[in-house]
Amino acid sequence: MSYQLNQKLSALSPYIPVEENREIIHLDANESFLNLPETVLKETKKALGEISFNRYPDPFASELCKAFGSFYGVNPNHVTAGNGSDELISVLLSAFLMKGETMVTTDPDFSMYTFYPHLTESNCVLLEKPDEGTMRAETLIRTIKENNARLLLFSNPCNPTGLGLSKEDVHRLITSVDALIVLDEAYMDFWGREQSFLGKEDQYDNLIILRTCSKMGFAAARLGFAVANQKITGLIRAVKSPYNVNVMTQRAGTIFLNHPDLVRENIQKVVESRNCLEKALQALKKKYPEKFSMEESVTNFLYLRLENAKEIYESLLQKGISVRYFPQALRVTAGSPTENEKFLETFEALLKD
Repeated sequence: MSYQLNQKLSALSPYIPVEENREIIHLDANESFLNLPETVLKETKKALGEISFNRYPDPFASELCKAFGSFYGVNPNHVTAGNGSDELISVLLSAFLMKGETMVTTDPDFSMYTFYPHLTESNCVLLEKPDEGTMRAETLIRTIKENNARLLLFSNPCNPTGLGLSKEDVHRLITSVDALIVLDEAYMDFWGREQSFLGKEDQYDNLIILRTCSKMGFAAARLGFAVANQKITGLIRAVKSPYNVNVMTQRAGTIFLNHPDLVRENIQKVVESRNCLEKALQALKKKYPEKFSMEESVTNFLYLRLENAKEIYESLLQKGISVRYFPQALRVTAGSPTENEKFLETFEALLKD
């Protein structure tokens, strides 16, 4: 007798990120090029020395959720902390979708949006993004209704194109369907608070907002948040693992968010880097108008459309620069001034060839 894997597992393979290499410039994962501010690092080191490692963490990460609430102006009773947004996506799809039910997501977008529905044995309708890179609210509404979907999951601002769906359009979407709307605002810090739904979650009975600290310089700690009205939050807390966020992440995350001026200063530096990179790429686009196209971005990355994207991607990698490849497109994370300069210099040389 031999053990037979079930069908949903037999075709799976592990997620393999780009190999970490100190000699390679990594502009592929939308991380911040800035480490935590020195003040935060010093306080975190001190706090780690005071941890009782023999005790379990607070299952609700209460102090951390209070710090998140204070930073974003959100009721902490509406906040659930997670071991990265990935964990929260998995929990939400497992809890709010029954086997055989249908969800809708957009393509391309974050790869985990389609991975977890496969494990829950729910149906996933992929809505291909148009050439302009962001979905229209009417298209999302129509697709949900036509497929009798129970849930919609998408990023806003959009990954990988860097564009955003307006707050008015998102409101119309939420209020036009009976489905649960899971709105991933992973890149919202680079767009602006006025476009976010944080603080508005109590106005809707079908909205969950996801946030991550990974894009703000906290990727190593794996920390994400789900924000919803009190009823939905109670359900999320009921189905998540009891001790899902470890003590070290809770302490470090609380310290991090309790320094709002320093965090926002780093966010602004990333925005400035993106603006500089975008300006330089716009100049290259004018110089080589037939080579690539690009939209304005409200995130920490730029999305370049090129017919020879695969060739450019491989050439960049050979020259020590890693970006994210998509069919006929490259996504480039805004890096440090030195990293941006190296990328631009290498990219222009490849455009000339």
